[in-house]
Amino acid sequence: WLRGEYTTKTDARLELGVRRIVDDDSFYDSIKLMAAFVRKAGFEGLLVNLDEMVVLSHRLPNSRARQANYEALLTLLNDSFQGNSRGLGFIFAGTDECLEDKRRGLFSYEALRSRLAENTIAREQGLVDLSGPVVRLQPLTPEDLFVLLKNIAFVHAGGDPSKVLVPDDGIIATLRAASERLGAEYFRTPRDVVRSFIGLLNVLDQNPGKTWQELLGVEVFTKPEAPMSAEEEFANGAAPATDDAADDLTSFKL
Repeated sequence: WLRGEYTTKTDARLELGVRRIVDDDSFYDSIKLMAAFVRKAGFEGLLVNLDEMVVLSHRLPNSRARQANYEALLTLLNDSFQGNSRGLGFIFAGTDECLEDKRRGLFSYEALRSRLAENTIAREQGLVDLSGPVVRLQPLTPEDLFVLLKNIAFVHAGGDPSKVLVPDDGIIATLRAASERLGAEYFRTPRDVVRSFIGLLNVLDQNPGKTWQELLGVEVFTKPEAPMSAEEEFANGAAPATDDAADDLTSFKL
């Protein structure tokens, strides 16, 4: 019931004795209820992460459905700004296009655009302001990726430095191999590098006789044949779904 898996009120009443179910209209209220339970359990609150917002902006072919989702987002924002959702936080992850596209993005909805507007002083001066609702993430540098892989190796070793399977020299060699085989943009979308590096760690862990030098000599890094996310798909030039409301001639008949 808490996960919203009951599709009919009849089933919920027969099995639980309740007459209401979590549906599209009440889902947000159920999340706020869950946040209250979390606080009762002794935590500070509930943090909800939603990735690939580009699905809303460029995958929905129906402009009305898109607007309905944006209205729901506006409700979340208003509740957060006005203090009506205590102990509940949301993080939405999306691309610049998902946010700024004036025809499909969040900025196409005027109420969202005004609430998500950046600090003009910080933007014009090229400075950072992390107090606003929108935080722009900078692409990872090769140095950032080195730190990321080093932390991954440490976690993979169970937090024991003596069990780390790939030393710093190995991580540097790994990044060099990734640059040669994936191109100079490898650090901007690190998913391929991270996935391959974890695969390298797994093989070393299960085959003690092998060394990272041997394994880096084979094709460790390969570009996936298909995009691994909606955001990668659109970043590679995929066309957005056709907007039925933007092309009236598609249904024109004599």
